[in-house]
Amino acid sequence: MSNVVLKVSGLKVAYGGIQAVKGVDLEIREGELVTLIGANGAGKTTTLKAITGTQAWSGAIEYMGRSTHGMASYQLLQAGLAMVPEGRGVFARMTVTENMLMGAFSRNDDAGIRSDMERMFETFPRLKERAKQLAGTLSGGEQQMLAMARALMSRPKLLLMDEPSMGLSPIMVEKIFEVVRTVSAQKIPILLVEQNARLALEAAHRAYVMDSGLITLSGDAKSMLHDPKVREAYLGEAAA
Repeated sequence: MSNVVLKVSGLKVAYGGIQAVKGVDLEIREGELVTLIGANGAGKTTTLKAITGTQAWSGAIEYMGRSTHGMASYQLLQAGLAMVPEGRGVFARMTVTENMLMGAFSRNDDAGIRSDMERMFETFPRLKERAKQLAGTLSGGEQQMLAMARALMSRPKLLLMDEPSMGLSPIMVEKIFEVVRTVSAQKIPILLVEQNARLALEAAHRAYVMDSGLITLSGDAKSMLHDPKVREAYLGEAAA
């Protein structure tokens, strides 16, 4: 896991006069699952938006050794950088199958697309049951599955996920994290932003803690589970 897939240096993002991200440094290496945790408003989603080219930023972002400055979000997707957005962002008036095909819009290998579609239906059997159903009629958990399947249909070289468990039942949260672990086992690098800090740290190799637009702590994810400050602030446990 020595090769760096994504390197973010001195990232800053401002909304008007408000500095939402104040100089973030982070990196993701091949095969890593890295999680970014922090309270609401810490700047996590804004950081992901900057990385995916959907938010103006300053600083330096390198993906696969190349600066992303000036690259549009669709160009980044074509280069293998895919995102599962907060709130799922499914195309409500399109069917499950049509949504998944949208994930593969930049591909032209029909046989591979069909094969990946079947693999997604094996991973998410409920989507297969609802293949012809409009995405807007699915439950929140089903829409999250669809958003993940759609991103994976692009055959990402780096997958960003923003709050995949938000608003889901405990059973559905476990299913979503099961898929996260399965994708990670395939050595697809993942940057995971997640409110459920415990599950995120248990699944990840490394972690960054973000507070008020800054990275305040980074290191081995499993070690952070035992860090008194992390336990008190993000795991709901009083420090000993």
